[in-house]
Amino acid sequence: MGLLPVSGAALRADDRVREAARGIGARYGVDYTDDEAVAALLTERRRSLEREQRRPAAYLGLLTLMAGMFLPFGIPLSPVLDAHLFAVLGTAGGLTVIGAALLVHARAQWKHALRNGPLAGYREVLGVARAHGIPLAHVPPWLEGRTNGGGGMGAAPIPTYPPVEPAPEAPAETETAPSPSPSVTVPAPVPVPVPPKPWAVSYYEQTADAGGWHDEVGCLLVLAGGGGVTWAVTVGTGVGFAALLLVPVAIWVWLAGRRQGREKEELREEALKYVKELQAAQAAGARVPELSPQLRALLDDHH
Repeated sequence: MGLLPVSGAALRADDRVREAARGIGARYGVDYTDDEAVAALLTERRRSLEREQRRPAAYLGLLTLMAGMFLPFGIPLSPVLDAHLFAVLGTAGGLTVIGAALLVHARAQWKHALRNGPLAGYREVLGVARAHGIPLAHVPPWLEGRTNGGGGMGAAPIPTYPPVEPAPEAPAETETAPSPSPSVTVPAPVPVPVPPKPWAVSYYEQTADAGGWHDEVGCLLVLAGGGGVTWAVTVGTGVGFAALLLVPVAIWVWLAGRRQGREKEELREEALKYVKELQAAQAAGARVPELSPQLRALLDDHH
């Protein structure tokens, strides 16, 4: 079971959220406080949405639209098409309209599957949990109709509800109140601790978006060195040969980039290991905090 947006234990910990989740689940026939049921639901619905995107109507619509848009460009290249100009333009217009209609239909079917059914109820539960101050560890982009790494609201965002005040604490018992019998005393459940974040994971979050320029700079330095030598040979001056010094600099830049790449890969493995520890802690009942953007992107790419 992967990392869920929120665990069933976190939903059950607040009586108001638990009751709301069960009420929503009764409408859709799903127990949203059951982690196994939610994991199975998300897995099945994600595959269903992927099948919706791969329907023949979507591919046929794209091909028809492309044919209608590019057909007019072939008129100057073909005397036959040029001789039947109005018929070709009419055909191109018809293909464009049909292709666009097929794409719109496929998109509408995908949106309907995304916005209705148990997924809609689960987004309601997530909205209620967020309103009650329960953090959502990670919301997969597909659940909101977003592409991996894409921003924006998506086709089906999690609903936003007004923040709810924390539940009032139970009043303390007075001294005159009878003390409960020791035989019926129920010990409070011990919260499951969240694994501490290792230093390597924190460093990965800081450096995940850095780098990536070494190859480009190295190529530019080599081209500059080759250009300097060419200019020196063409003009007949020895000054341009000094550009050869850029070649070892380019090699140093490439080696530095390779070393940074190995380091980032090691940090990435540590981050994946940490995410798996969070998954195990969540399955045991821990309330996992919201992941950083770097860890969310890593989790999306990994799945």
